[in-house]
Amino acid sequence: MNREHCADRRLEAAEQKQSQVVVGLDPRISELPEQLLQEAVEEHGRTAAAAASAILRFNRDVLDAVCGAAVAVKPQIAFYERFGCEGLRAYAQTIREAHTRGLLVIADVKRNDIGSTAEAYAEAHLSGPAAGNWQGAGEFRADALTVNPLFGSDGVRPFLKRAERSGCGVFALVRTSNPSSKEIQDLPCGGRPLYERIGALVEQWGRPYVGSSRYSLLGAVAGATFPEELAALRRIMPHSLFLIPGFGAQGGGVRDVLGAFDRHGRGAVVSSSRDIIYAFRRGPYAEEFGLERWQEAVRSAAERMRQQIWRATHGGGADQGRNSSMSA
Repeated sequence: MNREHCADRRLEAAEQKQSQVVVGLDPRISELPEQLLQEAVEEHGRTAAAAASAILRFNRDVLDAVCGAAVAVKPQIAFYERFGCEGLRAYAQTIREAHTRGLLVIADVKRNDIGSTAEAYAEAHLSGPAAGNWQGAGEFRADALTVNPLFGSDGVRPFLKRAERSGCGVFALVRTSNPSSKEIQDLPCGGRPLYERIGALVEQWGRPYVGSSRYSLLGAVAGATFPEELAALRRIMPHSLFLIPGFGAQGGGVRDVLGAFDRHGRGAVVSSSRDIIYAFRRGPYAEEFGLERWQEAVRSAAERMRQQIWRATHGGGADQGRNSSMSA
């Protein structure tokens, strides 16, 4: 197991690929290529096994298409859980397939609870293949996972301890990208909005876990859809890596994410799902490649995002304005 500090490893991977792109693996059955789904149904019938088979085949093809442009992938577990045990097997296999292609995996599971339950969640998603010496344990082992920090430090600490031992990372929800997040996260708390208070706590909790890169294994989820708040959080959280959702289909563009990066163009990765993995369904890539060449559409969308963000964070300027997306 690689116990190199996870933040150092992520930043090194970003430099090697000149990429800050994370591809969200959110497989929707209705959006998969029809031929792929049809073949799975012919083999398994209209069952959860067919859905899981189609999802896994789709994910493999997506991974092949994006592995040159992305530094990591982020499977959202809900899209796998909906198909029960068969779906979770596809989730576990997707993690393994991503690792064989040299991609880091961020498990988008948003877990947390009281201490003992948090320990179990951490062991499930951050432990190696021989977790607890039980055969088959550790199948969900990713390089990082997302957590909900609202249980406080005793809910987050088990994840940090497990992550430190296994060379993994943690991303705490701080400022989520959905519009109604304001209903909760903007509430005043000690003279500051709640998301700033949470950000300050996450920075504090992560300080003992800073690596040679000066970034902690505890990072923050902060959305591209709130660029001013994103920049404010960077000032509050100088040692926290940011995972930035909301790019593309949710409305965030290149200029919106720039405030999350440090002066060296480091410190953040940007996640896009629909605009990449379904690029063959809409926009210029659908017209250029069509369904028959859908992997080329996915590859082109990921590469364009990589180039846009890298140029913008390394002196090339943001060539896309706010609300630009990969289908613009």
